[in-house]
Amino acid sequence: MKIIQKKFSYENGWEILRDDNFDVSLCNFVLVFGSRQLLDTDLIFETVSKEYTNAVILLNSTAGEIIDTQVNDNSVSLTAMYFEKTELMPVTGHIDDFKNSYEAGKKLAEKLDKKNLRNVFVISDGQKVNGSDLVAGLHDCLPAETIITGGLAGDGALFKKTLVGLNENPVEGRIAIIGFYGNDLLVTHGSIGGWDPFGPKRLITKSNENVLYELDGEPALDIYKLYLGDYSNELPGSGLLFPLCLYTESNNSLVRTILSVSEEAKSLTFAGNMPEGSFVRLMKANFDRLIEGASAAAQISMRDKKHQPDLAILISCVGRKLVLNQRIEEEIEVIRETYGEKTALTGFYSYGEISPGTDSVKCELHNQTMTITTFTEN
Repeated sequence: MKIIQKKFSYENGWEILRDDNFDVSLCNFVLVFGSRQLLDTDLIFETVSKEYTNAVILLNSTAGEIIDTQVNDNSVSLTAMYFEKTELMPVTGHIDDFKNSYEAGKKLAEKLDKKNLRNVFVISDGQKVNGSDLVAGLHDCLPAETIITGGLAGDGALFKKTLVGLNENPVEGRIAIIGFYGNDLLVTHGSIGGWDPFGPKRLITKSNENVLYELDGEPALDIYKLYLGDYSNELPGSGLLFPLCLYTESNNSLVRTILSVSEEAKSLTFAGNMPEGSFVRLMKANFDRLIEGASAAAQISMRDKKHQPDLAILISCVGRKLVLNQRIEEEIEVIRETYGEKTALTGFYSYGEISPGTDSVKCELHNQTMTITTFTEN
């Protein structure tokens, strides 16, 4: 596997950060993570598609771009790859072409060849698509052994619109999935949060998909504000600092981020579903544990200790970026320490992370986690 990495900014133009010195006509996959403002023009896609003429090009907007150990805003992180022994199959759709997000996941997965399918990497619009339902649709239509990873596009802390494109200028509502095939490809994953729970567990007594109306029979927004104190005046933005821990039927826990609130309905809208009958608990930030969580995610992805990854795609949450603030690069640096210098690092800050849990092969939508997908060609 050969890799070229570049960074673009208006100040410095294109800068090369890594070059494995291969013929770019052989490049078969390009990842482009960039700010919504930069990707909302023709400039980036036109430039990339002219250089990498034979590649599958996947672009999405972010809440921050990761390249090597840098975390940037208002930039583009480009990683061009030459998979020497791996086949790729791209599939795309628009959420408006399906009845719902579950059907979108199912129908897109049906288009993939299932033989020797090692990984399905999915990038979706971060606001028009229900991430939980999309993941459920993919999961129900793919082989149990296929690893599903990816994330939801972002738009900084603005939450206005997110963009995704597959061999096209990125647009709202787009869902893109890439199937990776071959016995010579090793794919691993890791996903850890690092938030501290506080307060009692509370029962979800009324919800509709990702909208939470009642906890223990009381209006959800009222209970949430009670715990937030002065931070309640800054909702929904301050909700990124106080996610909820959702306890699933299988006794796993998922972190859920608030996207919006309704004063009229006294409800909270989350990035993932909040099933009635489940228990939740508030969480708050612990700086050191967030960074330790990123390190743990990398270590989990290196379970066998036999292969140093060629590439690691890091998808972390906008909430973590807002909390860690000036310390944000620390969570990337501890991952670099785990993998060493050979592994190429790229990624972005998202509105939702897609990965199996720590002790599960079943894919879930996560929030406020650092998720990692690694690729190594034997």
